[in-house]
Parts: sequence; C-alpha cells; structure tokens
Amino acid sequence: MPLPRPASPRALWADLKAFAAESSPYKWGAAAVAIIMPVAIVIVFTLDTRTNIDPPTQIIYVEQWRADRSDAEIKAQQKKDKAEADALKKERQRQFQKVEKDLERIGI
Repeated sequence: MPLPRPASPRALWADLKAFAAESSPYKWGAAAVAIIMPVAIVIVFTLDTRTNIDPPTQIIYVEQWRADRSDAEIKAQQKKDKAEADALKKERQRQFQKVEKDLERIGI
C-alpha cells in the first residue's frame, strides 16, 4: 500500500482559507487549544531539562594533625569529638520530641 503524497503549501493555504470562511466561534477556540497545548508541552519539557538532577557537590572538610601526636592526644581528641557528636544527637532528639509534643497537642 503506497503512502499518500505530501501536501503542498498551496493545499495548506486553501485549507486555512476554507477553515476561516466558516464562521463558528467554537472552531476558533478548538483551533487555539489544538495549537497551544503541544506548544505548552514542548515548553514544559524544555524547562524541565534545565532542572538539576545531579546531587549537589559534597564538600568534605579535613582536619590536619601533627604527625608526632601521642596516643593520649589522639584518644583525648576522639573523646572530645564523640562528646560533641553526642551533644548534637541529643539536641536533635530534643527537637524531634518537641515536634512530637506539638503534634500531640493539636491532635495529629
């Protein structure tokens, strides 16, 4: 089965003239929607390609230590770091408990 021949620009122009000759306001609205919808979809997809789907760059800070530190200094620093981490963990836990109490208070 052969494919139909491509239409010429003259045929398109004749079809547009015939469409314009009929006076129905609904046809113009439908024609506007038929043109606007695909254009809007293409624009939305184009804008969506610009969104950043990669994870953000992660910065890792490294502390420099002397090479001649003693084991006691290392253990003291580790204890200090652990105490700081535990304090942050306790604070975060306290914040979540406050949120929980607030939610219970309003009945959620």
